[in-house]
Amino acid sequence: MRAAVVVFPGSNCDRDCVRALAGLGAEAVSVWHERVDLAGAELVVLPGGFAHGDYLRTGALARFSPVMEAVRRHAAGGGHVVGICKGFQILCEAGMLPGALRRNDGLKFICREVGVSVETASDFTRRAPIGRVLRMPINHFEGNYFCDDATLAHLRARDRIVLRYVDNPNGSRDDIAGIVN
Repeated sequence: MRAAVVVFPGSNCDRDCVRALAGLGAEAVSVWHERVDLAGAELVVLPGGFAHGDYLRTGALARFSPVMEAVRRHAAGGGHVVGICKGFQILCEAGMLPGALRRNDGLKFICREVGVSVETASDFTRRAPIGRVLRMPINHFEGNYFCDDATLAHLRARDRIVLRYVDNPNGSRDDIAGIVN
């Protein structure tokens, strides 16, 4: 599989993503946010980081990068896209995922390992049984997922909540740690 890791100004785990994907056997390439194509990728990863500063919501400006049109086309055509931290926020800001990411409860930066429970079988979680608790590192100031009541009902009804925090560290609505479209 060929995987593109999109690099935005301020990305800070893009090299980690490339290394992890390569370790899983993928041909992983970095794609600068100003490109208009995805280098033939089957999988697209939008990594974390602090593009344009937290004071503007990290994904608010990144969603306008030229590469995002290619990401939209890729997803609309059934291609897989993963958004991690800022990448998740970019997908929300771009309207590709519902909801928004806000500042953590208590306005504290969080950097630690947390437990997330697998809630739904998806292409990303199919090897982990539902209910399995995975240990994952988090590193964010704006990781508090929020959506309105109608969106939450929609996510629940269509099994789009993939991961939930075991002990919600940031105030995310309904303990949501990951969703799919």
